[in-house]
Amino acid sequence: MAIPFDEYPRPQLRRSSFLCLNGEWDFAVSDKKEPPKSFTEKILVPFPCESEASGICRRIGRDEYMIYRRSVIPPTDWDGKRVILHFGAVDQAAEVYWNGRLLGTNIGGFLPFSFEVTDDIREENDLTVIAADPLDRHEAWGKQKRKNGGMWYTPFSGIWQTVWMEAVPKEHITALKLLPALSSVRITVESTDSAPTTVIVKTPDGDITETFFGGITLPIPNPVLWTPETPHLYPFTLIHGEDRAESYFALRTVEAGEVNGVPRILLNGKPYFFHALLDQGYWPGGLCLPASPKGYETDILLAKSLGFNTLRKHIRIEPLSFYAACDRLGMLVMQDFVNHGHYSFLRDTALPTVGLKRLPNALLLRTKRTKERFLRTMEGTVRHLYNHPCIVYWTVFNEGWGQFDADGCYEKLRKNDKSRIIDTASGWFKNKKSDVESEHVYFRPYRFKKSRLPVVLSEFGGYGCSSGGKQYGYRFFADRKAYQNAVLRLYETEVLPAVSLGLCGAVYTQLSDVEEEQNGVFSFDRAECKLPKEEMKALARRLQEGVASPV
Repeated sequence: MAIPFDEYPRPQLRRSSFLCLNGEWDFAVSDKKEPPKSFTEKILVPFPCESEASGICRRIGRDEYMIYRRSVIPPTDWDGKRVILHFGAVDQAAEVYWNGRLLGTNIGGFLPFSFEVTDDIREENDLTVIAADPLDRHEAWGKQKRKNGGMWYTPFSGIWQTVWMEAVPKEHITALKLLPALSSVRITVESTDSAPTTVIVKTPDGDITETFFGGITLPIPNPVLWTPETPHLYPFTLIHGEDRAESYFALRTVEAGEVNGVPRILLNGKPYFFHALLDQGYWPGGLCLPASPKGYETDILLAKSLGFNTLRKHIRIEPLSFYAACDRLGMLVMQDFVNHGHYSFLRDTALPTVGLKRLPNALLLRTKRTKERFLRTMEGTVRHLYNHPCIVYWTVFNEGWGQFDADGCYEKLRKNDKSRIIDTASGWFKNKKSDVESEHVYFRPYRFKKSRLPVVLSEFGGYGCSSGGKQYGYRFFADRKAYQNAVLRLYETEVLPAVSLGLCGAVYTQLSDVEEEQNGVFSFDRAECKLPKEEMKALARRLQEGVASPV
């Protein structure tokens, strides 16, 4: 059986040692937190057990446990090295056992975690994972819901990203941070010791080799800047004693500025229109994963085929192979943090839709635990995704869902990342501190309003073409031609006129259909494009021309 998602899962710190543990595992579901005497089912990791691709395809109860087991035979050339076991993500809680010994636990379903197993390596080893998914609202949960339907999707539980191992020397690199500029890059390395690191950067003008302690700023001659149109990447090698790792960076900047008296978002110092699609990150079969990492490339290229240059990754964190594909193929990413806390339709959707877009913090009713977990996950997300040049924009809170102390969250995020745009409150429940004025408009015509900040229409559209059956969307049209005309008219009459006035980006809802939500520009299986490609590409050119035009 072919191993799914067998590519190296950490694209910006790649070592030659790599053992992928995806594939067929023993599996059981139990109301007891202990392995059964014998396993009667198999699951295909990393697909979640609710997905067809996993081979299980059933829901997990709030009080049930998912029990995974497999044997692990490490390569013989790992003898004498430190061995680390990695999990890309397990939703929502996990206990990990190695040869019957508890390695540790992890809570939170979207970020990676690791354990060292060096001291108990045998010729053949038993790896057991006991996972639970209560969909605890204190933790990041996103668009999952047990009663899915409409804008809520089938939950995904248990292991859903790559499980893998690597061997490292005793003294090795533990973290890498990259901060690009227009003609230089800052490289910072953390390691288990204080020895120097050598970096070798490949450039069109030849290799650059430098040795440094901790961090170094490298000037790059004749810099080639990264944009969606020219996604140039600079590969480099890090050598730290016996440790050797491969990586890449790009030269690009993003910032808020002013052009001809108008607030703009600048990419590499120039005004740029962020022509975006809302991207939920769901697929038929694999649910929260495509059949293979090629699915990420497919989505990116489909979006580019219509002239879009940005994806807003909506309330999801993807495997790193998605962001690496965006880096390589040239797709900007507006990255949402994953929502925490209780969602109220009245408070978080209905009242703001009719105009109540300011609400005191005291009425948001967030628990201490929810706030703590959100801040922890926000900081972890920034560390996890920081090095990817495609990510230019963070969305802290979406439509008030989980929102609390927005100004304080902005300050904490700004301390962790000074290099990207921060949209503190996408849609509503306005606050004082944000890099953009962010609006959602669905049920009325969009009319541009000037602001001291760059203005982003961070959600709009959501049109669908009726195909019968139960479906969810913001407006439906009886036939394909009427739908296409309506989408083009929406851009022509509401978006394009606003661009020269100061609109800096627009996020159309959405990339693809998802289950009942039938408002994608592509079908759920991505086989059907619903919009005319040539007209959309022409529209994209006009949007970029408009952002460069004086008011």
